[in-house]
Amino acid sequence: MVNSQVTGGACVSRSCAGCGGHIADRFLLFSMDRYWHTRCLKCSCCQAQLGDIGTTCYSKGGMILCRTDYIRLFGHTGACSACGQSIPASEMVMRAQGNVYHLKCFSCATCRNQLVPGDRFHYVNGTIFCEHDRPGAALLNTHLQNNPVLADQKVC
Repeated sequence: MVNSQVTGGACVSRSCAGCGGHIADRFLLFSMDRYWHTRCLKCSCCQAQLGDIGTTCYSKGGMILCRTDYIRLFGHTGACSACGQSIPASEMVMRAQGNVYHLKCFSCATCRNQLVPGDRFHYVNGTIFCEHDRPGAALLNTHLQNNPVLADQKVC
């Protein structure tokens, strides 16, 4: 996001990407290859005026977001919880128990089959299992004592 001051020279007519109105203000914002009134570039979630809260904004899934809402929606680090690699802002993700995954990394720890929306899965001690490969009760009792075992979940 660039905060620009309109200078005296050539008169260039610019329209605001937010409201469509003519920008005659002394200051304007340039973000996502478009010009904005300072009052029109707002976070899609909290409606904060982005020019007032910093010099950075984020865009994903058609939303314009402040840093706080981007992190809240798409994860703290921008890294996949399975492989640790970064997740580009334009990439779709899967989520489980507050963790974020590449689509290809959201897979069963036993059979390695990728889970897709609609699949049932089990999240056991931070590990994802498909419905068929959940560790049995004996394994849970001996290897995962005192660790949380979460109820069945469904990918939405």
